[in-house]
Amino acid sequence: MSANFHPLIYIIDYIMGVIMWTLIGRVAMNIFQKQDSEFFFMRVFVKMTDPIIKIFRFITPSFIITALVPLYVAWFFYMFRFYLMPYLMGYSVMGMLSFPLESEIATQIYQIFGK
Repeated sequence: MSANFHPLIYIIDYIMGVIMWTLIGRVAMNIFQKQDSEFFFMRVFVKMTDPIIKIFRFITPSFIITALVPLYVAWFFYMFRFYLMPYLMGYSVMGMLSFPLESEIATQIYQIFGK
């Protein structure tokens, strides 16, 4: 990682990133599985994301299809990670702190499959 930030910043972003990607994963898995499926991974996705979806229930419009609600909630985590986190850290340009989780994953992939 190129910038030196307090480890807590990375921990917060990693947690929010995992939540965001888990919500997106639930939507993707819901394409192939019903929400109440007995498939292990679907049960895990539902169990892990239901509490987060319930927290955002009061700002989730009723017209959104139930299967897409996790994607709507993931959008909030995306917006927070991309816009609010760098702003709170004092950066006026996006990208300074945006998505360290994905940056770290990409670095590892480049090291494994690099030139």
